Amino acid sequence: MRLPQLVGTPGQLLSSLAALAAVLALTPSAEPRGQERPAGQGFSFRSGVNLINVTATVTDDRGRFVPGLRAEDFEVYEDGRLQTISEFESERVPVSLGIALDTSGSMVGDKIEAARAALDRFLFDLLGAQDEVFLYRFDSRPRLVEGWTDDRRAVSRALGSVKPVGGTAMYDTVAQAVPLAQAGTRRKKALVVISDGNDTSSRTRVEELRQLIRETEVLVYAVGIDASGDPGTRYSTAAQPPAAQKNLPVPTAFPGQKPVVRTSNPPPPPPAPPSRRRSSSSTTDRVNPDALREITDDSGGRTEIIVSAHDLDPATAGIADELSRQYFIGYVTSAPSDGRWHTIEVRLRSGRHLVRARRGFIAN
Repeated sequence: MRLPQLVGTPGQLLSSLAALAAVLALTPSAEPRGQERPAGQGFSFRSGVNLINVTATVTDDRGRFVPGLRAEDFEVYEDGRLQTISEFESERVPVSLGIALDTSGSMVGDKIEAARAALDRFLFDLLGAQDEVFLYRFDSRPRLVEGWTDDRRAVSRALGSVKPVGGTAMYDTVAQAVPLAQAGTRRKKALVVISDGNDTSSRTRVEELRQLIRETEVLVYAVGIDASGDPGTRYSTAAQPPAAQKNLPVPTAFPGQKPVVRTSNPPPPPPAPPSRRRSSSSTTDRVNPDALREITDDSGGRTEIIVSAHDLDPATAGIADELSRQYFIGYVTSAPSDGRWHTIEVRLRSGRHLVRARRGFIAN
């Protein structure tokens, strides 16, 4: 763009200044409009309005999902202060879903076959038509097998060609998969991790991974296969009242299908004492429920430990059903962009049911 030259007599100079002002008034601002942070760099805010999305799972004292709630039934607190709910959705919200499957050497045989069957059912029978998916596999390193797609058959074919081998780089894989899940185009974003052992190969530490997850709105779920446990024991490590550990129905994702019912289970064994600083590897190859909970629980997801590969199907069906029955809540935060952790607590005004939701966010 050519600007008028500011030369000549005083009268000519005034005329040139007026012309310059007119040109600048018509010139678009160089300030970017509606600019978002790159995918995976925390919440993306537009136009100065900081909207926080929270997905809430509500269950009764028997672990059954509670339907039919309205926005006025909920209270959302940020850093202990009551917030005004500006968005609410009780119907199913389309999901951008990532799957991270352990394909290390210990998954050979029945485990990988059961995982393929469970994930095929997850893909073809339990997800919604508008959902999108991606697939990571991991052995000694992460491998993106299929990026974002709505082609379920392509994902299924990729699963069929997997051959278990090597170690377990679960934390490195989640560190790559979470930003990809955050970049999904659907309103709800989730990641499901399936593994039969503790991490043995990652450079990423649990503390770093937890921080990364806190900077996104991705719901993280983990299913751990602990074949060394009691065959009669199967439990979820999500925070639940004691009654919710017994006789939990696992309904399918859509009405009209026969529900799968869990048998009565004893409570989970007590967790091992946490170390002051957890590393990304361990001297044992067994599933580490404490480490998985550190990954999942802040996000509003959960960890479930099973003792048989045959339990993978009801476990993944339960996650699909949960994603279909959650409440989607939004509010505008007044928190400054201070890079700090701000707590979120979702309550019901009646206080009669259990609410599980993300525990906070980092205001970047």
